[in-house]
Parts: sequence; structure tokens; C-alpha cells
Amino acid sequence: MASGKDVSEQDENKDRGNWDRKADYMLSCIGYAVGLGNVWRFPYLAFENGGGAFLIPYVIMLVFAGLPIFFLECALGQFSSLGPISAFKFSPILKGIGYCMVILNILVSIYYNIIIAYTVFYFFSSLTAELPWNTCDNFWNTRQCTTNETDKIVQCNLLLSSETLNNASVTTFLNLNDYEANSNNIVTDVLQSHASNLAGILRVNFSEICFNETSFLRTSSSEEYWENYALQRSADIDHTDGIVTGMVLSLLVAWIVVYFSMIRGIKSSGKVVYFTAIFPYVVLIILLVRGATLPGAREGLEFYIGSRSDLSKLANAEVWQAAATQIFFSLSAAWGGLIALSSYNKFQNNCFYDSVIVCFINCATSIFAGLSIFTVVGHLAYKLGREVDDVVKSGFSLAFVAYPEALAQLWASPLWAILFFLMLFTLGLDSQFTGVEAILTAAMDLFPKKLRKRRALLTLSSVIIFFLLGIPCVAGSGVYWLNLIDHYSAGWGLLIMAVCEVIGVNWVYGGNRFIKDIEMMIGKKNWVFWLYWRACWFFITPLLLLAILIWSLVTFTAPDYAGVPYPDWANALGWCSIAVGLMFLPIMAVVALIQCDGNLFKAALPAKDWGPYLKQFRGERYADMAEPQEALALNEGNDKGQANPTYEADEAMTKL
Repeated sequence: MASGKDVSEQDENKDRGNWDRKADYMLSCIGYAVGLGNVWRFPYLAFENGGGAFLIPYVIMLVFAGLPIFFLECALGQFSSLGPISAFKFSPILKGIGYCMVILNILVSIYYNIIIAYTVFYFFSSLTAELPWNTCDNFWNTRQCTTNETDKIVQCNLLLSSETLNNASVTTFLNLNDYEANSNNIVTDVLQSHASNLAGILRVNFSEICFNETSFLRTSSSEEYWENYALQRSADIDHTDGIVTGMVLSLLVAWIVVYFSMIRGIKSSGKVVYFTAIFPYVVLIILLVRGATLPGAREGLEFYIGSRSDLSKLANAEVWQAAATQIFFSLSAAWGGLIALSSYNKFQNNCFYDSVIVCFINCATSIFAGLSIFTVVGHLAYKLGREVDDVVKSGFSLAFVAYPEALAQLWASPLWAILFFLMLFTLGLDSQFTGVEAILTAAMDLFPKKLRKRRALLTLSSVIIFFLLGIPCVAGSGVYWLNLIDHYSAGWGLLIMAVCEVIGVNWVYGGNRFIKDIEMMIGKKNWVFWLYWRACWFFITPLLLLAILIWSLVTFTAPDYAGVPYPDWANALGWCSIAVGLMFLPIMAVVALIQCDGNLFKAALPAKDWGPYLKQFRGERYADMAEPQEALALNEGNDKGQANPTYEADEAMTKL
């Protein structure tokens, strides 16, 4: 049995435990689905793909791709009361899907906590009277730095004679400003103001020594803080350039918080989410109210979903692909996290309503977050005298460059920065909790006798290993590694898993059989109710996911970060990260075939112990199933049951 601390008297499942309250589960699901992408990716996608018009394909993709797979995973986890890997015993030949989910979760959990570490770093950096990215007089700033992005920098090359270069005054001037002449006596990239000063020292006309004059916008102080201080980014992935101490400490803080929040599994994380899932909404409301009172806010909203919306973009296939990809990744489906969370539900919980509510809240949050973001970004554009589309950015650039710069323009800017980065921190934590929970739940279900009573030790061991594996991502080349893993493992791998999962449940196990399983939990439903779900699970959803996958393959371009391309070995490593997970698909299929003496049909049938975890919910359909291998308490002193004859009798009809 599980440790007494992890199972309470009111728990229905004395082996694995259940959520103490329905709210614990709902907030955990909301926190898992609503993540950093809702704040820093969706608003930019909407702006870039037609503004308000983007909501049309976004909602359509929610209905036909996002919601069906979300409900499928929740139902699968709740019915079996098992996490990823073990839940796929409905067809042992497909058990590799569960292993792949866990492998991808490990990779993503390592790099996702790096992003959380960024928010920790910025949070502590905000605990000052003046935000450090608000000025250009810091040691990490360059000559190109400016606090006003409308400033242009003018440079030229200086041609100086050997006699002039040997002049003590000239030598001192060049050394003070970090300039150096090359073998041809040319000093490159000299600021116009410095060139003018040197011309004055030499008592010559500026045009006599300056040539190849160029001009470009300066680098913002917030961008230099991000690139030169926070990341200390190296030239490319080949150059590590040492570990960033501040980031290592921030990563350590992030993992410590994760550990103590998950030390008792859902019994502890289910309480933490009352803050981490609700606090972001409080901050978003505060930011929206403050942003709406700022000059330029209206213009920002016009660009977001207002009059600047462009319905003609709906004729673009890329817009629909962007909507489908965003809704799918936003809901965090096909990672196995939803299976893990739902496996701790009571058997007769209505997972259908849960799925609809969480998906609706996720979509609404994305739209609402955009309002909070664009009111403040609109104010930044107003202050800089530029158009909103020249200021707004996506991803890291929005969260750690554009928005911090906008916050720096506000009165009491450190307070707003503290709130904003604490919000990002809590948004990331919820998703991280579930990703790690999926890994731990899968491991405990595979080895219940050894690991279930050692939950705290397993969590501590995993956290330490993940922390150590994440250290290369906080080096000078760390952001390149993070971006590489995100592009391959969190992109391609997830799409492949989703396609396999939907097809496996509905075409191998049997969609109609799965519907009967769901009705054992939520009650009998009219055939009309299932019409939409059958259409989606059997045809629409897998076809949409396949279309996204094929489109991504056709339009594939090698990733880069900030214009820096990856070498061939790095891209090969990215593909290998996917292959590490995908290789379990054929491996576990072969294992299942060997166990069934090479009989493919038999290997696709449910395992003898597939069905409801607890006896009182098995009914006639699963009356003769074997006791689950994971059910320690049920197996103590009880003989195992026999194979379920219902499967063998109904197999031909189910396949038909």
C-alpha cells in the first residue's frame, strides 16, 4: 500500500490515493493547461495572424482537435487509475506510446525548469529601487546601448597614419574607448561622436579621417540585460563560455520549490495550486486595469483584436496551421500529464464536464492575457513614438525584453516587474508539477512494491538528477540547447505521440469499447451525445493531427536562435532526442509479440488485468478481469482473477 501520509481515510483508492477535493484536481488541470505559452505566445500569434480574425480558426481547432484529445486522456487515466505506460495495457502492443511520453516528459521537464529559472532570476533582479535593465551605465552594456529605441547609432571607419597612431593623445583616446587599429591602420566601427572628438584632437576635418559611414538603431538596455547579463550568451552552441552563476542558483531555487511542492504527490501539489493557479489571474487583472489607463493602450488593443484585424488572412493555410498547433500545445495534451492527474480521480467523477471547463478556461485565459500584454506594449510604442508592430515580440523576447522594457516606463516599475515575474513563475510551476508527476506516477506504477512507499525519496532523486542535467542549459550556450530541445522534442515528438494515441485508442482498442468504458464512469448517454465524439476520435482529430504533422514536415526548416544557425551535429542530436523516445514504439511492440508467441491479433488485445482498478466498479463487463499488477492492497491474500472472456467474445464485433 501507499504511505499513510499519501492516502487518507476518505480516499476511494487505498493503494494510490485520490484528490482530497475536486477543486484540487480542477486547479491542477487548469494550471497544467494554462502555461507560459498563453502569455507569451498566443497574443503574438493572434496579432501576427489577423488579430481578432485569428480567434475563428482558434476556436474551431479547439472544438475538433484540442477538446477531443483532452477528454480522451482524462477518461483514459480516470478509468484505469493508472499513469502513463501502465494505462496503455489496453493494448500491450502500444505500450511504447507511454514510454515515449515519459521520455519526452523528462527532456521537457529539464528545459522547462530553465525557463522557470529565468523568471526567478528576473524576480530577484527586480527587488531594487531601480530596475537594472532601465539604464545603459552597467558593466554589461555596450556602446550601442540606448534607453530610447528611436535613437540611431552612426559609425564609420577611421584611416589613420602610423605617425598619428603613435601620438600619445590618440593612443590614450583609442584605449579609453576600446578601439584598436588593424594592420592597415584602420580603426573600424567608431561611433560618429568619438570620431568627431578625435578629429578635434588632431585638428582636422571630420571627413578627412572618416569613411564608410553607416547607421542603425541602437540596442535597447533591456535586450542587453537579457543577452549580456542574464544569459551571457555565447557566439553559438559550440562555445560554452562558462556557467552563469546567477542562473545556476535560480535553477536550484526552482527545483527546491518543485521538490517541496511535490514531496507528497497530489496531496501536497494539490494544495500549492490554490496559489499558483489563481495568482496569475489576479496579476493579469491588475496589469489589465493599469494598462488600460495608460496612453497608447487603445492602439495596442486595436492591433491585437480590434480594427486592425484582417479577415483576409483566413484564406491563408499558415493561419489555420498556427491555430491548430497553438491550441494543441496550449492544452498540454498527449504528454501523459493529463493521464497522470486523472488517474487520481474517483472512478465516477464526471471527467466530461471537467474537460470542457478546463479547455474553455484555457482559451479564455489566452485571449485575456493578450489584453493585459497589448495594453502595456501599446503604451511602450506610444512612449517610443513607434508603431505597435515594431515593438511587439514573441516568446523569450516578449517575456524578458519587450515587456520588462514596457514595465520600466511605469511609475513604481520594480513593483510591476515583481508582480509580472512572480506571475510567470507560478504559471510555469503548475505545468512543471504535472510534467514531473507524470514521470513519477509512471515509475511508481511500474514498480509499486519498491517505489510507492518511497515517494519522497523518488522525488528527491529525480529532482537532483534533473537539476544536474539542466546545468549545461545555464551556461553561455544554454539558451541554444534549450531552444534545440524545444524545437524537436516538444514539437515533433508531441505531434507523433498524439497521432499514435488517438489512433491506438480508437482504431486498435476500439472507440465504441472506449465509449462504453466512459459510460461506466459518467453514466449512460444518448447516441446523439456520442455522435460528435465518434466523428472526432475516429476521423476528424487524427486527420487534423496528421495534417499538422505532414505540414510541419513539408515546411521544415532547421532551427536557429537569434539568427544564429545550428551546426549539423546539433540538428542530428535534436532528431536523436526524438528517436530516443520513439524507439520504444517498436521495442515494446516486439516485446508484446514475443509474449504472445508472435500472434499480432493477440498482442493487440487488452491485457488480462486491464479494466477498473477497484472491484466495486467493474460490473459485469470486467467481472472476470485479473487483479491489476499495480494493486498491492488488492493482491494481498487474494488470488488473481481469470482472463476476461468478454474481450474474446466481442473482439470481432468491436473491430467491425
